[in-house]
Amino acid sequence: MSKHTTNEYEHTYWDQHQLLMGIDEAGRGPLAGPLVVAGVVFEEGYHNEDIYDSKGISEKKREMLFDLILQDAKGYKIEIVEPNIIDEENIYRATQNAMNRIATMLDAPIVLTDAMPLPNQDKEVISLIKGDQKSISIAAASILAKVTRDRIMIEYDKQYPEYGFKQHKGYPTKQHIEALETYGVLPIHRRSYAPVQKCLQLKLDI
Repeated sequence: MSKHTTNEYEHTYWDQHQLLMGIDEAGRGPLAGPLVVAGVVFEEGYHNEDIYDSKGISEKKREMLFDLILQDAKGYKIEIVEPNIIDEENIYRATQNAMNRIATMLDAPIVLTDAMPLPNQDKEVISLIKGDQKSISIAAASILAKVTRDRIMIEYDKQYPEYGFKQHKGYPTKQHIEALETYGVLPIHRRSYAPVQKCLQLKLDI
């Protein structure tokens, strides 16, 4: 049996004829590449058993669902936050700020986030732990964010083939750390992250 979201939060609000949006991100942990944040609003009662936490489904299925979500969503927004902004604001704040922008822009009064409070938001915000497994809107946002980010990292792999971005998508794997130490820091690396800082420091010390 395939896993699917419970959607109890959606139905609570849909029963009151209120729309809501789900917001999630991909790429808080990587050393390279952007953070991608997405928001999705579905019509009341929307149902699709295949939409689930993007980390729990295959790449092929994510790609298929990506197009379906764009087609079925009443509204969606995808924000790409570049490494220099992450370095400037820190990853938590950069995520929160992007989520706030999406919450303001998308047309729905209720905001569901995957474990991220949005204290400066005028709309009602519900921060759910494991939200991408409890809400179809958050799960859909997680798919939009992950597929968008993976596609960006595959493009970077063509530009910088020796770093292996297609395999690790910028996460701090052994392969990535070794490439970083061998070939140095790229413009797409997050300079505030410890392994990148260490590499920059070593270069300065030589």
